[in-house]
Amino acid sequence: MVVPLVKGYMGSIIVPVFNEQDTVVNCLEKLTAQVNGHWKLIVVDGGSVDETRKRVQQFPVLLLTGEAGRAKQLNLGAQHGEGETLLFLHVDTVLPSDFHQRLQEFTKSKLSWGRFDVGLQPNSLGLQVIAWFMNRRSRITAVATGDQAIFVRSSVFQSLKGYPDIPLMEDVAISKRLKRRSKPFCISSPVISSSRRWQKQGLIKTVLLMWWLRLAYFCGVSPKQLHRWYYPQQS
Repeated sequence: MVVPLVKGYMGSIIVPVFNEQDTVVNCLEKLTAQVNGHWKLIVVDGGSVDETRKRVQQFPVLLLTGEAGRAKQLNLGAQHGEGETLLFLHVDTVLPSDFHQRLQEFTKSKLSWGRFDVGLQPNSLGLQVIAWFMNRRSRITAVATGDQAIFVRSSVFQSLKGYPDIPLMEDVAISKRLKRRSKPFCISSPVISSSRRWQKQGLIKTVLLMWWLRLAYFCGVSPKQLHRWYYPQQS
C-alpha cells in the first residue's frame, strides 16, 4: 500500500460512507469549511443505493467507490492519501474547531498515531457519562474506536499494511498494532459524534452490547461472528 507524500497537504481525511444521503451533506459542508485547503478530503462509498454519491459530488472532494466494509473502504481511501497524516472520520462525527492546530502539534511529536476525546450529540446526562467512560477507558488502555477519529502517520500506516480486513473491530485491531509503535497522541478537544445509535437501541442495551462484543473479541470470537451479532438484519 503506497501512500504518497505531497507537500501541498498536511494530510488526508478519509470518510467511509454507505447509504448516508441524509448525513453526508452536513458532514462535507463542515469539513470543507474547516480544512481550508490544508487537507485532502476523500470520501469512499461502499456501493450506496441511495443518493449518497450524487450529493458528495457537490463538494471538492475525491470520491471513490469500492467494496462495502469499513476496513476495505478506509484502506482504499488511504491508497489515495496525500500528506504526512491520515485521519479516519465517521460521516456523523464533527472535528473540533482547533483540530488543525492539534494535529500540527502531533506532527511535531515523536508519536506514531492518536485519537480525539469524544462527545455525543444530542446530549443528555446518560450520554455524558458514557462519553466520559469511553474517553477514560481509551486513555487507560491506549485503544481507540472509530468514533474518536483515529489518525496515524502515513508512513506508519503503510508499514502496517493498513487496517486488518475484518468486518468489525477493525479500529480495536489497528489500535493494538499501533500501540506497539507508540502510545497514542490524545487530543482532549472532543470530536462530536452522533448519538443516533444509542438513541435508537437504548443506552443500556447499546452499552451491554458493546461490552459483550469487545469481551468476545478479546476472547477470540471471530470478527465475522461479531458482525452477525451486531448486524443481525444483514445475516
